[in-house]
Amino acid sequence: MTSPAQYPRSKLFLIGVLALFTAAMSASLRATVAGDIKTELLDAIDLARSATLIAEALGVAFLGFAFTLFAVSPFLDLLGMRRVVIAAGTCLGGGTLLTICAPLLGGEAAYRVIWGGMLLCGIGWGCVEATINPMTTALYPEQKTHRLNVLHAWWPAGMIAGGLAGVVLGTLNISWQWALALVLLPASAVILLSLNTPFPPTERAANGISMGEMFAEIVRRPSFFIWFGAMLLTAASELAPGQWVDLALTQKVGFRGMLLLVYVSGLMFVMRHFAGPLAHRLSNAGLLWFSSLLAALGLWLLSQAQGPITALLAATVWGTGVCFMWPTMLASVSERYPRGGSLMIGLLGSAGALSIYFVLPMLGAYYDQVKAELAGGSEHLSQLSAEALAEIQGLAAAESFALVALLPMALLLVFGAIWLYDRRSSAAPEPRTVEPG
Repeated sequence: MTSPAQYPRSKLFLIGVLALFTAAMSASLRATVAGDIKTELLDAIDLARSATLIAEALGVAFLGFAFTLFAVSPFLDLLGMRRVVIAAGTCLGGGTLLTICAPLLGGEAAYRVIWGGMLLCGIGWGCVEATINPMTTALYPEQKTHRLNVLHAWWPAGMIAGGLAGVVLGTLNISWQWALALVLLPASAVILLSLNTPFPPTERAANGISMGEMFAEIVRRPSFFIWFGAMLLTAASELAPGQWVDLALTQKVGFRGMLLLVYVSGLMFVMRHFAGPLAHRLSNAGLLWFSSLLAALGLWLLSQAQGPITALLAATVWGTGVCFMWPTMLASVSERYPRGGSLMIGLLGSAGALSIYFVLPMLGAYYDQVKAELAGGSEHLSQLSAEALAEIQGLAAAESFALVALLPMALLLVFGAIWLYDRRSSAAPEPRTVEPG
């Protein structure tokens, strides 16, 4: 068995942190400039469906993420962690450059290039997640929940950096292309740091478990699919509103909605460092149950927010709720199904990404539907005054967030059942052995 001490754990963890920071910064900047892309390019293509178009472009990044996790995770040891991390930095940088250059084409061709650029960014993000989660569980096998939460604290850190940079540059009337270009800096650093660094095998490979045994674990332990289904809902509760908040809430709450996401990301960055003690006290399932309760309440409150104070309160509740979801889900599966290795961790991430791919366009379509209904038909939208259109968009935003609030409510039943089952199992007495004669 390969010992984690044989590898430069601090440097590898730093590479994982920086890679996730880069993916998060990319996602945050894409969300920040989505309104500019919609106004500058997509309104001219199809005003009635422009929100749907930008939601589809934002959502395709999650499709690339899901496909990459699904394709790469089972073969991570064959491909090598170093190669996959370098591919991650390359795709995040290349996808960013494509999106930046899209306006040079104009019209529908520009939209197709934006769509392709965001897909490539999603592939890069998928390479990040396919590597850093199995790497962390291999480097810290006794601290999985704590270390994965600390690692994923750097997702909100990247969201903060991207969100603030996008808002500041937008305030200074600097083009959205320059804002997106900031991703190229950390993406390049990830590639350079990884070039000559030895990466460990996955925990599965280090323990001598074959790929055949890893695939067989899914058949042998079908309870995994309960977690797979739950991940569809936890990811939609966290990441879909995060990508939608700036475009949907800016006019409704009286300031840039992205600033809400920056605030929530700061909250998450701090709180994820305390996940280990909380999970130890409540159990992973208990922590996820309370997270779902707060997420549902926070999303409903966001749908009702009418100004800065109520929006801040709602964002606090929602952010506290979704804070621990993604890393604790990964840690739970790694702890319950250790023989599933990078395959099960990757499948779980794929479920989360696929969820966003479907949920974001649904949010955009529902937003457009409500907007058209309130205007008396999509053909009347272009005839509205700026004030009337802003009011209608605010009401449509409220409806879209109320719809997403239903997802974590369903999770209360799932995690409640798992939590109860775990408590009963741990309380059950050990079977007594009767000695012969």
